[in-house]
Amino acid sequence: MANLLLPLILATVFALSHSPARAESDKPMNVLFLVADDLNSWLLEDAERYAGKVIAPNLRSLAASGVNFTRAYTAAPVCSPSRTAFFSGVTPWKSGIYNNAQTISTSEVMNQEAVLSLAGLFKKSGYGTFGYGKITHGWDQRENWDVKFGHKRDPAPPGAPLAKLSGGEQDWGPIHLTEEQMNDTLGADRAVAVLQGQHDKPFFLAYGSFNPHMPWYVPKKYFDMYPLDQVVLPELRENDLDDLPPLARAVSDGIGSFADKVIQAGKHKEAVQAYLATTTYVDTQIGRVLDALEKSPYNDNTIVVFLTDHGFHLGEKHHWQKTTLWEEGTHVLLMFRAPGVTEAGGVSQRFVSLMDIYPTLAELCGLTPPATIDGRSLVPLLKDPKAPWESTAITGLCDKTKTDMAYISIRHELGRYTRYGADQEEFYDASRDPHEWNNQIDNPKYANTVDKLRALVPRFAEAAEPLPSALTKKRKESRRGTKNLPAVVDEVTSPRSDSVGE
Repeated sequence: MANLLLPLILATVFALSHSPARAESDKPMNVLFLVADDLNSWLLEDAERYAGKVIAPNLRSLAASGVNFTRAYTAAPVCSPSRTAFFSGVTPWKSGIYNNAQTISTSEVMNQEAVLSLAGLFKKSGYGTFGYGKITHGWDQRENWDVKFGHKRDPAPPGAPLAKLSGGEQDWGPIHLTEEQMNDTLGADRAVAVLQGQHDKPFFLAYGSFNPHMPWYVPKKYFDMYPLDQVVLPELRENDLDDLPPLARAVSDGIGSFADKVIQAGKHKEAVQAYLATTTYVDTQIGRVLDALEKSPYNDNTIVVFLTDHGFHLGEKHHWQKTTLWEEGTHVLLMFRAPGVTEAGGVSQRFVSLMDIYPTLAELCGLTPPATIDGRSLVPLLKDPKAPWESTAITGLCDKTKTDMAYISIRHELGRYTRYGADQEEFYDASRDPHEWNNQIDNPKYANTVDKLRALVPRFAEAAEPLPSALTKKRKESRRGTKNLPAVVDEVTSPRSDSVGE
């Protein structure tokens, strides 16, 4: 009888020890949700992305402590649609929200009663919900937060613009505030306080840094970590736009972009230095929150996820900032640590999406998500980073003012395919051309590959038409002289407001 029972006992022990998100103590799992704005994937130490030095010890340590997804991609390469997508679980090609300027309140899909924010899922499941800094942007369900402090920009230093190239946010230089006075620091302070407190129920704690969104104003000590003579510039190609279809060239802005202005002024190294300095400042604040978790009684039953909302260009393809469907604009950081599920040192090269975060956290915590969410749970990859996986790395975008057509891109083991219009496409063989310098869409050698990738993205008839653009309306009103409105709203702090800026 003992011999008959032994296999059953061993199977039961194995199943219990491998059940999702249950630490050895079997406590309910908390979630620490960390997100940075405009932070690209340079710190992955992949020379094909960036060959220079990036000082980010805390994020690298987090990546090494769980599973690091080195092929993660955003659902939209802009702040508001990306955050709306991963926090609601609804893709842009269903919601119609592809860019910052759109009026989210007009989306029938997003206004369904069944649509529930990620915080809402945890709130309704008995969790305490805390949010500090830039987490959502333009769409939220405020009632699902127990405590919520939105993001706020630090004031510009006296004498700004310091780089003397442009007014507004396209600037950089040492800030006049102490580090303790900066808003991202204050947000981290609040997150640390939650982790130092006592809780009678599990918590969902989110902290989001506004940085490294421009302008890059951080303490001088961070600039000093990157001497100009040691700054490495990203690889550029002069004729990089020559093989692009017209709509793709329009996305990049061509010769009139801020990138060319920076380069022609001889300030490319200064700009990259400032971005790197701000990256290290962000890493420092994330590190403070992670240190507080490690010192708390919650370390062994708290899932940690870190992500960036989209990528960032620093001159590649004659472009600056985000809002493109190339690798620089779409590639993001994503890392998970889940006690009882992940093992340290896990690296997954599967092509995944930020849309996969919502169903992953739901499964890890044993919660039932709404039927409206898209994406797929990453739990199989958290257990085995090399498990079979079909790419979910699809990204959507539309022009900021001409919202008559959705642009769709997919990153896949076969390469990158992007559709702008019926006869305006791109294909890159990423294994041979990681910088996406050579558009092979007309190369017959890749015809079968392109056909396969075309079939994996939403068809024209399936993809939701982009919502109307609030920016277009404001510009029309301004031209008519009815209102003297700015082209871009600098800041949106109300979580239910429609986002135009950033």
